[in-house]
Amino acid sequence: MPSLESLIGYTFSNARLLEEALTHASLAKKLKHEVPSNQRLEFLGDAVLQLTLSEVLFRLWSGADEGTLSKGRSRLVSTLALANMARRMGLGAFLKMDRGEEANGGRDRDSILADAFEAITGAVYLDGGMAACQELVKRLFEPDLALLLAQPEDQNPKGRLQEKLQSLNREAPTYHVLESSGPDHDRSFVVEVRWNGRVLGRGVGRSKKEAEAVAAGVAWEAKLDCG
Repeated sequence: MPSLESLIGYTFSNARLLEEALTHASLAKKLKHEVPSNQRLEFLGDAVLQLTLSEVLFRLWSGADEGTLSKGRSRLVSTLALANMARRMGLGAFLKMDRGEEANGGRDRDSILADAFEAITGAVYLDGGMAACQELVKRLFEPDLALLLAQPEDQNPKGRLQEKLQSLNREAPTYHVLESSGPDHDRSFVVEVRWNGRVLGRGVGRSKKEAEAVAAGVAWEAKLDCG
């Protein structure tokens, strides 16, 4: 199996930073924090991603106003978007977690994958500086940026879904929080969208609003027969 460094195209000078970025809190706690969890690097990586992608969008999307830029960035750094990025990299196979977390599907959980991706971004920033981090982010996000610039209208997935459904039936879709977890400053929500007695989609986000939007997007992309 290729190394994670070969998959992301970056070789660490300080291998301990990569080890920390891949260590889930469940294992760090079990080892009595002999190896730090990736939570601190996740905090740093989140900020670095926000800044780097803000600059990329500012330069590439010259005709976009502040609100459009902000919404575009939110699409790129949503929990689901980062989790899907991590899946494309095969990141789950490299994570270090205890057996209980793994048995509960931790290697493919959106929140864990997104957090680990942010942690790796933070680790690259500390190891190689902002220039190395910018090069990594631009390369990994290239297909996502291309899609965003080609399809910028996906800024109100809830409204678009509701309009479509109510053209078929006057009943409006409803959103239900299935799960919320994490500390107050870093919450994660799982939301389900239902309509006409059916579950149409599920989304994960760092706010209920974001999770609802993701769920609506999932429902739309599924191209379900809603009649």
